[in-house]
This record gives sequence, structure tokens and C-alpha cells, in this order.
Amino acid sequence: IMITIKSKSQIQKLKDAGKIVAETHQLLKEAIREGISTYDLDQMAEKYIRKCNAIPSFKGYGGFKGSICASINSVVVHGIPSKHTILKNGDIISIDIGALYNGYHGDSAKTHGVGDISEKDKELIAVTRQSFYEGFKRAIVGNRLSDISNAVQTYAESFGFSVIRDYVGHGVGENLHEDPQVPNSGKPGRGPRLQEGMVLAIEPMIATGTYKVKVLSDGWTAVTLDDKNAAHYEHTIAITAGEPELLTIL
Repeated sequence: IMITIKSKSQIQKLKDAGKIVAETHQLLKEAIREGISTYDLDQMAEKYIRKCNAIPSFKGYGGFKGSICASINSVVVHGIPSKHTILKNGDIISIDIGALYNGYHGDSAKTHGVGDISEKDKELIAVTRQSFYEGFKRAIVGNRLSDISNAVQTYAESFGFSVIRDYVGHGVGENLHEDPQVPNSGKPGRGPRLQEGMVLAIEPMIATGTYKVKVLSDGWTAVTLDDKNAAHYEHTIAITAGEPELLTIL
């Protein structure tokens, strides 16, 4: 594997891209409501990203049609925005956004409830978010990559949730997906040592039921095998000499 170490000026560029992603998330969070289509959310996101002189990272990526991934309920990741997919009260929706700005990508995902959601889904969303932060805390120089993975898994499973194995986090830079892969499960103390200047997208995908998934006939949409809900939370982070730094924030 080829892990590229980023300079301080490169990390600043990644942060600039990350800020656009964070602003786009804020915009969509305010727009999410019963009756809106995922196509409408996608259009809003694309318009805003382009207004910032950035390019939606996902649009056309491997043939993907949308500017965002909009994954509802049992869809784990890569839900394709559609005029026919209308948000309903009680749904949960994971929005994944990427933006290419000045040659560097920002990548982040969040899960939101639509209207009144179940207590179980509230817990799922909260645990998924916190499992990211448990992994984030381990993203320090001298630790190994799987220390992040193990922290995510241990936390999520302690609440009885399961960790999706088929999709993982990744390095981020001039390419949207770079080495190394960052799994959300595994034993600690394995994989490359973390060094200052590594930039990673840590992205737990956590399910209420089984961790097993299947991809639908569109070639993108990944759903849980038992049709139970899943949530997704992701930030792009930089490993520094001290505490890790979040790059996809306002």
C-alpha cells in the first residue's frame, strides 16, 4: 500500500475542501423534512458545491449519477438520489458528501431523522456518531491503524449493534479514495503505524441487525440483508503531532 503523507499546506487545502462539505451538510440538514425527494437534496448540494467553485466528488465517480449519496433506512451506503424517493416521517437518511476544491477532496457523512423517529433509531444514530469519535481518539502518532477500527467496533457492539464489514474508510487527498483502507472492525495493534501527516476518512457504518449487506441491481445501493436500519457517520481527519484534527467541519 502507498500511503501519502500530507504537508501542512496540503492539509490546509484539504480543510478548505472539508469546510465546503460541512457547509453543504448544514444546508441539507435544514432542508430534510417529510415530502422532500432525495433528488431535491442532491440538486441543492450540487448547486452549493459548485457555487463554492468546487466539484461534487461523487458525481460521475465510477458512473455514479448523484452528487451526494442519500441512503434511507436499511440502505447502508451509496443510495442514488431520485425524484421518486420521497422522505417520510419516521425515516432515517444518511447523507454522504464529497467536494473537490483546489485539487483536494473533502468527504463526510451524517445520518438524520425525518420527523419523529423511533427510540431505537435515535440510539442507532447516536451510537454511530460516537463510535466515530471513539475511533478518532485513537488516531494518534505511534498507534496502529487497527486501533481505530477496534475502538469503533468495541463501542458499537457494546450497544448490541453490528458493524458493516464490506465497506471501510480510506485515505483522502488528491484522490477521493487513497490508501490505507480503514476498516471499522478488527483486532487492535495491526496495520501500519500512524504518522503525522496521514489524512484518513473514518466512517463507521453501523446496523441494527445483521452486518451482512447486498448490493441491489442498480450496482450501487447497498442494503442490510435483514432489511433493518443502518446509520453512517464520517469525517476526514488529519493526524498531527498532538491531537487528531477534524477537517470536514465549519
